[in-house]
Amino acid sequence: MRWKNPLFWVAALIGLLADQITKWLIVQTFELEETLPLWNGVFHFTYVTNPGAAFSLFSESGEWLRWLSLVVSLGLVAIALLGPQLQPWEQAGYGCILAGALGNGIDRFLAGEVVDFLDFRLIRFPIFNLADVFINIGILCLLIAIFVTPNPNGSSNGTGRKP
Repeated sequence: MRWKNPLFWVAALIGLLADQITKWLIVQTFELEETLPLWNGVFHFTYVTNPGAAFSLFSESGEWLRWLSLVVSLGLVAIALLGPQLQPWEQAGYGCILAGALGNGIDRFLAGEVVDFLDFRLIRFPIFNLADVFINIGILCLLIAIFVTPNPNGSSNGTGRKP
């Protein structure tokens, strides 16, 4: 049996495993709020938890975020299984977004908060994790798909199908 949209599944699996393994390693080797400078003042590993979304938004009322992660994940799986054959950039993009949604969703369902540890101090950016990275990579892949996937009439609309 050949899997439909195979790059979607590969991207999702690799992203989810990378996210969950790195979070597990951080939790096992760091104390909460402990930091390890890899490049002092520029980039650190810093173990924190976040009950909210990006930039700690909705920290006080983030319960609904676990359900949002679940709905997004189920929707992406449905697209890959039941939708059309996706172009490679679309497959990679949706797969990476699924990896991020599942990675942070698992944290929210199991612990009620997300493990974050990537700490860019040079630009004073909020601490984040690989699930967040994969979501952003997925968005970038989908943007690339818009511009590089020609449709049959010669223009580019990202889907490879007629508008």
